Amino acid sequence: MDFVILTLVKAALWAAIILTTLAYLQWVERKVIAHIQLRLGPSRVGPHGLLQPLADVIKLLTKEDLTPPQANKLLFVFAPFFSVALALLPVAVLPFGPEVEVFGIRTAIQLTDLDIGVLFLLAISSLSVYGIALAGWSSNSKYALLGGLRASAQMVSYELPMALAVASPLLLSNTLSLQELVVTQSGYYAGWIPQWNFFKLPAPQVISYLIFLMAAFAETNRIPFDLPEAENELVAGFHTEYSSLKFASFFMAEYAHMITSCAFATVLFLGGYLPLWPAEKGSDLFPTALFLAGGAIAMYHGLHPARPRDRRTLPAVAVLFWFLAFLFQVPLLKQILIPMFWFGFKTGSLLFVFMWVRGTLPRFRYDQLMAFTWKFLFPVAMLNMLATGLLVALYGG
Repeated sequence: MDFVILTLVKAALWAAIILTTLAYLQWVERKVIAHIQLRLGPSRVGPHGLLQPLADVIKLLTKEDLTPPQANKLLFVFAPFFSVALALLPVAVLPFGPEVEVFGIRTAIQLTDLDIGVLFLLAISSLSVYGIALAGWSSNSKYALLGGLRASAQMVSYELPMALAVASPLLLSNTLSLQELVVTQSGYYAGWIPQWNFFKLPAPQVISYLIFLMAAFAETNRIPFDLPEAENELVAGFHTEYSSLKFASFFMAEYAHMITSCAFATVLFLGGYLPLWPAEKGSDLFPTALFLAGGAIAMYHGLHPARPRDRRTLPAVAVLFWFLAFLFQVPLLKQILIPMFWFGFKTGSLLFVFMWVRGTLPRFRYDQLMAFTWKFLFPVAMLNMLATGLLVALYGG
């Protein structure tokens, strides 16, 4: 009974954290791109625009929900919620931390650890194309249909190099369990170089990592691979006819796919929740030092404000940061928060790369997109997997 209650509590916490992250990831991306383009970004609704996600939700909920008269109404309504469900489902198997003891009960900082967790993630990602394809077809619109067809061809094509990029580090770790995958990457070369699959001998997976990231951009329909919703050609692509909450569902699914792709890359190549350097050399103190420094910077700018409201908001941020720094030193919470910090730090860094690329690169042509995967990415991924298998067979994993 205690196990069931603890699992329900974990599920509720993960749902709250993920949904809040989805809402504010959009705010972060708008701020990052604004800084790249030398402008402010959201700044009107709440201090520093922090209430902008809430305003967007209210706006989308209160907008008129239109359904085209000739659309297949059942599939038209089903498609966006199918996309969201498949985007959120992988969170259940992602390991945010190791097994810990909470009130005398041993539990992993993870909803469930499947023996075939990697195959589960690949299966869910392959099913996600159906949400977009159904949305394009059920709208009974030429623009939406072309967007759905583009998305289907693109996502199916890029699944092949992604699967090969995933298979290569699995040859080193020899497991399909995501929790065990992280454990096999523990340890350090020469006392400070982590034994992540990215660095792991005899076959460091640098090429697989880059292939996986490029395929993830295409799988999530992000720039420079956002051809299914190319506004200069297809209005808005597969979701042209959607509005209100159903449009927001597709928007949320895109950001959820970003999070799960970056989290999967973190587990597969970057050691998951393992620290960048050993605990005996101070990695456990890094989160506390980071939040203390962030709080000091926020307090300094609050005492020397560039804008009148900074005098009130930045000291509040400083106090929040200092409180978080204190939590990382509480023994009961330390075992939970530090692994989650490193997992979030690595995943957040990859999410920043997604945002950086969006603000930097132009969109490819569709023929360039398909030629890139079939003529370059797929052959390179195949050769990399064969080379990894040969090195593992000769020198051991």
